[in-house]
Amino acid sequence: MKHIKKRILQLSLLMAAPVFALLTACGPMGAGTSGNNGGVLGEVLGAMTDGQTLGNILKSVIGLDKPTQQQLVGAWQYRQPGVAFTSDNLLAKAGGEVAATKAKEKLLTYYQSLGISSANTQITIGADNNFSAKIAGKSFSGTYAYDASQCKLTLSTMLFTIPCYVKGTTVGMSYLFESKKLLTLLQTLAALSGNKDLNTLGDLSKNYDGIRMGFDMSK
Repeated sequence: MKHIKKRILQLSLLMAAPVFALLTACGPMGAGTSGNNGGVLGEVLGAMTDGQTLGNILKSVIGLDKPTQQQLVGAWQYRQPGVAFTSDNLLAKAGGEVAATKAKEKLLTYYQSLGISSANTQITIGADNNFSAKIAGKSFSGTYAYDASQCKLTLSTMLFTIPCYVKGTTVGMSYLFESKKLLTLLQTLAALSGNKDLNTLGDLSKNYDGIRMGFDMSK
């Protein structure tokens, strides 16, 4: 617990300096706004000064925890959209909780349009390096390789090979992709089902580059 609090304090100090410098360069805080404390910068600043948010930011970074392959083995069911960040760019992580919330909301809308639910979206990781999965009822399977040092799970099928990043959560595991890779995966599955409504996630892949997106799952 002391280690986590220390990390939170270190992050807050590192992230505060460039933001305050930027705010000072732009004039007094809140100037030229309609009472929203500086718009996006105000949201970022608010995220930095909120202890719970900083704790969530730490939990939302891929690689701070490194699940073992044994921890991945089992049958996992979709719970909700998943979002996480890479460990670089501290300032991006300062506003991470704001961006994550918006991204999750957009993902939820998109997932609902595809009919994604816990009943039809799962992944089973075998101890023998085989996997099987369903997204919105569309099945695919193949083999996987796991690099625990990068939390990188490479899924290989006859149709595609795609890197997936894993992160432990309080209730299970997040299986996450680069936004453009997730778009490609869902485009492939949507094409098989005849669903051509890809605009929402297409926007996400442009606006949230660098954020890992996917599925929060539990056993």
